[in-house]
Amino acid sequence: MKLYGIKTCGSVRKAIKFFKDNEIEFELVDFKKTTVGETEITRWLKKAPIEKLFNNRGTKYRTLKLKELNLDDDGKKEWLIKENMLIKRPVIEYDDEIIVAFDEEFYKATFLR
Repeated sequence: MKLYGIKTCGSVRKAIKFFKDNEIEFELVDFKKTTVGETEITRWLKKAPIEKLFNNRGTKYRTLKLKELNLDDDGKKEWLIKENMLIKRPVIEYDDEIIVAFDEEFYKATFLR
């Protein structure tokens, strides 16, 4: 299982704590050290809608003034590739699925079977 995000993100920290508390092994891929490219993002978008992956509430979205661009799905994908900080976090690759964001109840149902 891979967990993508940044260590300073509150949701990522909650996910890491959940996995550690439940002794679930994972590999952390830190966006600040490892860029996620077109291959991964295209693969993710086959399993999760762009609305789920694209963070239009974060600081980076506001800083880049992307709301003014009125991006379509292709434009959002281009920005996700260009600027990984626009990816909603965490993204978890698990069992050939993509799980986006932290939801403790969903995590319990999914990972503690």
